[in-house]
Amino acid sequence: MSHRTMKDVKNIGLMGGTFDPIHMGHLVTAEEARQQFALDRVVFVPAGYPPHKEKGAVTDPEHRYLMTTLAVMSNPFFTVSRVEIERKEASYTINTVRYFAERLPGRRLFFITGADAILEILTWKDYRELLELCTFIAVTRPGYPLDQVCDTVAPKIPGLLEKVHFLEIPALAISSTYIRERVSRGLTIKYLTPEPVEQYIHKHGLYLPGKKDCSVEKRL
Repeated sequence: MSHRTMKDVKNIGLMGGTFDPIHMGHLVTAEEARQQFALDRVVFVPAGYPPHKEKGAVTDPEHRYLMTTLAVMSNPFFTVSRVEIERKEASYTINTVRYFAERLPGRRLFFITGADAILEILTWKDYRELLELCTFIAVTRPGYPLDQVCDTVAPKIPGLLEKVHFLEIPALAISSTYIRERVSRGLTIKYLTPEPVEQYIHKHGLYLPGKKDCSVEKRL
């Protein structure tokens, strides 16, 4: 599999996010989605500057790209795309899905996201086209009330539930926010994120209190 190119695969999972930083929860989710939905490849797509966040609210894109690359390099089914961090304008999901749909015609695209995001899909840019281009894998935790999606959103979008598959992941109390908070307090983040990512964070002084983020070029 490690020798196959993107043009050789049929089912491709796209996993977007700020990955600030990437953590074990992201990796467990991607691997479970790969197995349950027979994905040939999962592409992690770090956001450039998400439209819902101020530019200074997230760590430099190059840092986040490099941390994501370090996290997935041991899995031959995982890869990382620079498409969003090289895009100058704000990153929208529809632009990314169009990018892969145009360059990989005939492939089935799956977009991996949280179930909560489906509740907000009516606010997404060009969401109807998005539903035509890809199938959603909506990640939930045990006990998540799926009726919120079925009762609240589905009636407004005919055929929505045919394009959304739910994937239950054991509750992992890990989040990027939690990791950033622990770093800022001088607490360990071991086993919350892969060791190469942990080392990268400490080496470059990311998430320390009162310290503005610097670009990769200035830090390396």
